[in-house]
Amino acid sequence: LSHSKWSGDESEGSFSMTEQPLPMGLTATYDGERYRPRLFGIAYRMLGIVTDAEDAVQEAYLRWEHARARGEHIAAPEGWLVTVVTRLCLDQLRSARRQRETYIGPRLPEPLIQVPGPDAVEAAELTESLSMAFLILLERLSPVERAVLLLHDVFGYAHAEISALVGKSETACRQMLRRARERIGGGQPRFQAAIEDGNRLAAEFLSACTEGDLPRLLALLTEDVELVADGGGKVPSVRHPLRGADLVAPFLLRIAQLAPAGWTATLVMVNGEPGIVARYADGRPLSVMSLALVEGRIAAIRIVNNPDKLSAVPAASVSQG
Repeated sequence: LSHSKWSGDESEGSFSMTEQPLPMGLTATYDGERYRPRLFGIAYRMLGIVTDAEDAVQEAYLRWEHARARGEHIAAPEGWLVTVVTRLCLDQLRSARRQRETYIGPRLPEPLIQVPGPDAVEAAELTESLSMAFLILLERLSPVERAVLLLHDVFGYAHAEISALVGKSETACRQMLRRARERIGGGQPRFQAAIEDGNRLAAEFLSACTEGDLPRLLALLTEDVELVADGGGKVPSVRHPLRGADLVAPFLLRIAQLAPAGWTATLVMVNGEPGIVARYADGRPLSVMSLALVEGRIAAIRIVNNPDKLSAVPAASVSQG
């Protein structure tokens, strides 16, 4: 039995892929599993890709099991695991920089799908900072600045702890935090609404689009609504943001008219916001749409239809709950 593994010196934050055997007798169940939601939350916000975040978390646990198999005593499992996950993510962000620079069209995070309801919000941990808008702002930051901002402002780690996690001095961490806050404008987008209100608005939005009701759709949008679509050059998609209800509404109706035969749509939560998953007749994901709300209207629409970013979307229908 072997597993795909980043290998390297965690203290230096440099890793490469190799194949290494999993020690006999080790299992995937242990006390440290209770840290998995937090570890995934850090990794996903750092990387913006669900599968990459899951891989980083799994790799951290495998390293922990190897360390335990060698007889090492880990006095602070959470700190150890968070350190490994953070440095794995830093290394991946650095190595993926060129790929990001050559990406075709707008680049959005891979959507994180949740079934609407209180359990989804609790499981996602700190859902507010999962929004597409916030994750897009993080793209302005260097990898280490992103880590420092997330660990301090989102996950509540002290500067001394962050210093150990990212391998920088406390002074440097404070400076990076200040720069990071300045670069994202000091303002995390606050597109917030009660889950019930968001689901209702999403349902009205979907109905207006599928029924071709332009006046009704316009009434749901803010005048300066923005639409951004991420096809990654893999599928037909608008490659520049559309701004203004007079442009966005007709475009949405056109999308609905051109949808493949037998397509279906399901209301979900996307990165803590109301959203819609569209699927082909055979259940494969077609696109994921998130809706950012301001005062009861839709202020931003983000569509991910790059098939590479839909691999984590369930093919089967997701119940509304």
